[in-house]
Amino acid sequence: MKKIHDTAIVSRKAELEDGVEIGPFCIIGDDVTVGEGTKLISSVNIDGITKIGKSCILLPGACIGLGNQDLKYKGEKTEVLIGNNTTIREYATINSASSRDYKTTVGSNCLIMAYSHVGHDSVIGDNVVIANNAAIAGHVTIRDFSIIGGIVAIHQFCVIGEGSIIGGCSKVVQDVLPFCMADGHPASLYGVNAIGLKRRGKKPEVISSLKKAVRIIKITQNLQKIVERIKIECGNSEEIGKFIKAIETSERGFCR
Repeated sequence: MKKIHDTAIVSRKAELEDGVEIGPFCIIGDDVTVGEGTKLISSVNIDGITKIGKSCILLPGACIGLGNQDLKYKGEKTEVLIGNNTTIREYATINSASSRDYKTTVGSNCLIMAYSHVGHDSVIGDNVVIANNAAIAGHVTIRDFSIIGGIVAIHQFCVIGEGSIIGGCSKVVQDVLPFCMADGHPASLYGVNAIGLKRRGKKPEVISSLKKAVRIIKITQNLQKIVERIKIECGNSEEIGKFIKAIETSERGFCR
């Protein structure tokens, strides 16, 4: 059974699955799909071709799928996809994609805190935490299990690697390598996110190998030599493989 408050404005074309609750003063557009058990507390605005997954919670003032801030945007309806069990706190904004060629995506089990912004065409993985007032520009990729501190600004087209953590108030203008900590203005590489890795059950030898890889980056300037040394000295775990791939495929360069 669906519950829709009398003051909510919900398009008859919108698709609401069983158990959806729409609170006071919410506005739901024509091409919106809201998954089973999802709750919109109040004053939530969802537009565009937007699909919200199951068992999500959207708090007052959240705006999803509204027109983006790309100056090239022509006003067409574009896609936003939100996974399951994701919480979007007060006044957070998740913009629509800039064209039909892209999608703005937020994965499952994420926490998007108050007043944070996810720009057009960005791809946010699963189990990501974005803290209050973080500003994520367009075309940013944030991979699974990452944590973005409060008041962090991330430049467009940056890639934030899996399991990384960025300290509050940081200015990120280059990629952050997987499983690492970055902080500063601009952000610099501080070390390995060992606590995050331990919480995910990673073996001590994996954590040690990643720490060695970070040390190699700090004392070696040449990119080719960095990769060669890591391959020789740090083993062949899945995590080291992801670390090397992030270095080799980085287009903006990475924080050092």
